[in-house]
Amino acid sequence: MTKLRWGILATGWIADLFVQDLLDNGMTVTAVASRSIDKAVDFAARHGIARAHGSYQALADDPEVDVVYIATPHPFHAAAAELCIAAGKHVLVEKSFTLNGAEARRLLDLSRKHDVVVLEAMWTRFLPHMVRLREALASGMIGEIRTLVATHTQDLPDDPGHRLNALELGGGALLDLGIYPISFAFDILGEPTEVLASGRLKATGADAEVSTIFRYANGASALTVSASDAPGSNRAEINGTEGHVEIDGVWYTPTGFRIYDSQKNLLEEFKPADIRGRGMHFQAVELERLVAAGERSSPILPIEQSVVIMETLDDIRKQIGVVYPGETAS
Repeated sequence: MTKLRWGILATGWIADLFVQDLLDNGMTVTAVASRSIDKAVDFAARHGIARAHGSYQALADDPEVDVVYIATPHPFHAAAAELCIAAGKHVLVEKSFTLNGAEARRLLDLSRKHDVVVLEAMWTRFLPHMVRLREALASGMIGEIRTLVATHTQDLPDDPGHRLNALELGGGALLDLGIYPISFAFDILGEPTEVLASGRLKATGADAEVSTIFRYANGASALTVSASDAPGSNRAEINGTEGHVEIDGVWYTPTGFRIYDSQKNLLEEFKPADIRGRGMHFQAVELERLVAAGERSSPILPIEQSVVIMETLDDIRKQIGVVYPGETAS
């Protein structure tokens, strides 16, 4: 399989982590772009990247780039992705996929129009323990799934001017933290038929904590909790009619799990895989596979599901009273 040449759009800390994982696992990064040429040059020097651009357009137009990783803050994901898609580039867009459902649906339409891969960078889905977990659940090891519980809680900066607390930058627990357990629920149980949400807001109007209950047509339910000011164990569990799964903390990073039968006998223990880096490269491997195979939507995380997840987050925000600038409360 011919290696794709990666371009990196934006130079924040998540881009640093992602690029290091790519390089540590033998992948090719040829260019980086920032709105500041100095930041682009500095980033390129740190990672040994040959080309540095002082605009996103220049990266989109770079003939030495096949695929672009979008690492901007949430409100700028869609515009940056649109720029690259229009230039015929495949894109990997940081989660949350966009700021809202309307933007996500537009990216879906553009991906089809320009015949490129557009994949959400929900890296957890592509990790080895999640791959094995899906196989085990599909085999019926715990019977029919009844409940899923997952949390993502951290102690993050409370400075009102910090990106995480600024509504104009899509700040709040939901898009930064809640996207993990919510995407996990979609992965395991699919789209819910009913969504119930409650939240606690900061003085800036951004959400400090969000709890959701998803209900499904078969009677199953999923509970998720995310918070930016109340750190916890960050474990997850899945309960079925014939057993249950316990995923170790931190469940959304490379880790292990145990599967028990209904009598609490251990059926399987998955130990953390030996990987290089944080494991962020697995999503890039999947994108490269899609391109090589001529496929345009990943079975692990279809772009269509990313759209529905963003529309679900819109519903949750409506229920808890979070409105981003430019939106209309209803």
